[in-house]
Amino acid sequence: MLTEELEELLKEIQKYQCETQNLELKSANRGCPKRLFDTLSSFSNQDEGGIIVFGIDEENGFEEAGVYDAQDLQKRINAQCLQMEPVVRPLLTVLEKNGKSFVSAEIPGIDLAERPCYYKGTGRIKGSYIRIGDSDEPMTEYEIYSYEAFRKKYQDDIREIPRATFSAMNLNSLEEYVKKLKMGKPNLSNIPEEDLYELMSITRNRIPTLASVLLFSLYPQAYFPQLCIHAVVVPGKEIGGIGDMGERFLDNKRIEGDIMTMLDETMQFVKKNMRTKTIIDETTGRRVDQTDYPVIAVREAVLNALVHRDYSIHTEGMPIQVIMYEDRMEIRNPGGIYGRMQLNQLGMVQPDTRNPVLVTALEVLGVTENRYSGIPTMRRTMKEYQLPAPEFAEERGTFVVRLYKHKNKYEDTLLRDMDETKNLLIFCKTPRTRKEIAGFLGLTSTTYAIQKYVNPLIERGLIHLSIPEKPSSSRQLYYT
Repeated sequence: MLTEELEELLKEIQKYQCETQNLELKSANRGCPKRLFDTLSSFSNQDEGGIIVFGIDEENGFEEAGVYDAQDLQKRINAQCLQMEPVVRPLLTVLEKNGKSFVSAEIPGIDLAERPCYYKGTGRIKGSYIRIGDSDEPMTEYEIYSYEAFRKKYQDDIREIPRATFSAMNLNSLEEYVKKLKMGKPNLSNIPEEDLYELMSITRNRIPTLASVLLFSLYPQAYFPQLCIHAVVVPGKEIGGIGDMGERFLDNKRIEGDIMTMLDETMQFVKKNMRTKTIIDETTGRRVDQTDYPVIAVREAVLNALVHRDYSIHTEGMPIQVIMYEDRMEIRNPGGIYGRMQLNQLGMVQPDTRNPVLVTALEVLGVTENRYSGIPTMRRTMKEYQLPAPEFAEERGTFVVRLYKHKNKYEDTLLRDMDETKNLLIFCKTPRTRKEIAGFLGLTSTTYAIQKYVNPLIERGLIHLSIPEKPSSSRQLYYT
């Protein structure tokens, strides 16, 4: 950072008086803060990194107090950075202003394969942090594991299940699967059956794998009670609402069985609780029946949850949730986005695969195409129904798909936009980054969030830019 940029940043801090996802303020007028480790970790563990500015007394009205000794402070910042694993390499800048010294430390985000960055003094489990808004929060054990699982390419879908036996398998389904495996592959046909099971990860060390249990067991929930689907219909637009008769759920079902059974029964549940309306084509006059949501889109969302959820020991106690609200449906599965994929890349680029054996087996069985077409199919079918595009979100270890419906596309859109505008204006009373606004709106694309919701409010003079002369600045904040 140039000294001119640091001076400009100090002006913005005085104007908005707040920390953000990428900005932390420290006073340091009486010495170097002793606990930089949390922020060093959280900034290093996010792609865009972050900036720590020393010399601002947040507790005293964001006073520009300056630092006690810029030279010594830099040494002590570096000393704390050297206690991180991997070592943090900050870019330090010093500014003299009105006889006071200010120091900024730009903390780069480290590569995904090296995360989590943690303080060696407390260890990986207790010393790893993640940035949530303007706060440094301890990482959960699962969040830490997810980095390790990607880095070391763990395959939880083929871990051994010692309790499982072939006597509890649907042997007819297993035999049919093996036939399909061998079809068009003469070399596989010559391999003895037990060796074929090992080769194709049906077993490991002659013990059934999790994938084979999920696909062929007569009752997988005997081993893993929570590897199921909880499907509910709730009154209103939030869980906790009460219906006219005091009911919390309009329908509620625990769906069990192998993956194919759970997929089929979930679709039956959704179809039973969707309404079907008749639409008259304005050009042809033909009557067309249309459900609340495209059945194909719902099936793809549920199938993706079953196939791509996390099956590690950390999440085996967490079911998939299918929640039908008054205005939308949510499919929630344990396990955030796997690997290097970003939310705004979903359906655009080929992703890493968390459960490759399970995915390939379902392709052989004809349940899925395994051509990364699920999300594009969801988007296409929702568009054909003239419904909003599906929304995707990641909530600290949970992946969420939201499908919205409209009773009246004009009235519902108008009412929802009015509510979102009102809430957004309140939210932006504190200056917000693009990422914070997109997260508040439940959207994956910051570009879409700004173009659709923020820019119209800027044009009406209801929202302002912190750096109006540089609308695309990475440090841009939006405020009412």
